[in-house]
Amino acid sequence: MRKWKLAFLAGLGYASMPAEQVIASLRKLGYEGIEWTSAHFNPDLPVSRLKELVQRTRDAGMEVSRVAGTEDLVCLDDGERRRRIERMIRRIEAAGMCGVSSVGVCTGPFAWDPKAPKVGQDISEGAAWAQVLEAYEIITPVARAAKVVTTTEGIFGTLTHDFYSHRFLMDRIDPQVHKVNLDPSHGTLYGNFDTGWVVRQWGKRIGHVHLKDAVGVPELGKFLFPLLGEGRVDWKGFFAALNEIGYDGFCSVEFESFAYYERVLKGDPEAAARISMEQVKALTGV
Repeated sequence: MRKWKLAFLAGLGYASMPAEQVIASLRKLGYEGIEWTSAHFNPDLPVSRLKELVQRTRDAGMEVSRVAGTEDLVCLDDGERRRRIERMIRRIEAAGMCGVSSVGVCTGPFAWDPKAPKVGQDISEGAAWAQVLEAYEIITPVARAAKVVTTTEGIFGTLTHDFYSHRFLMDRIDPQVHKVNLDPSHGTLYGNFDTGWVVRQWGKRIGHVHLKDAVGVPELGKFLFPLLGEGRVDWKGFFAALNEIGYDGFCSVEFESFAYYERVLKGDPEAAARISMEQVKALTGV
């Protein structure tokens, strides 16, 4: 029996729906948590509204698995980079005031953003890492004071794109404040196929998990995040290792099978959440 709990990242069409409709939809399907994005958990909103969002989630018998964050920390415009760090700080502080324990962080640069600098061309690797590490130095005391854990994800094209580059970062920042959001799909693109081994290496450093599959190679236009079970992620080894290390946090489905979503599911986020629930049950035998 699994100790971890299942959540759904409230993107797709959910992002434009009223929060109460999102909550009712995911509750009906049996999800135990919601990973809210800035579409609903916007740190620039009054704290009272954010607290209401969190309380409504809990009143429905669910929990906020984490607040997702997508600030690119590598930027050639220092003023813009500082503004991104400030947005991260506001998100962390807001989460703390609402009693949400986890906030997502990325490193950058975002390869899918044509305006983002390219490491090795527009900025050296050393300079890019210096920007990222400085940002973590700034947010560490903020997160500690807010009693919030950041969960950093290794993402295609960023400095932390696979297990080894992600480990470089995590070995340099406070393990009590900064944990891992483990998404096996991105590492799989870079050849990290032994997902059970990756889980065991991170162990208790895992603070949140994304469930997303992958197939292809790490070049824009040459990979997909297909339905769970269709790609190259070894889900049997992945879930077995999560159970082995006693992981009892959240596994949040991040649905990014965009062509299937539009062509087959006709842009229905509840249909995406429903089919994802069926996939997770099939892959875990629960």
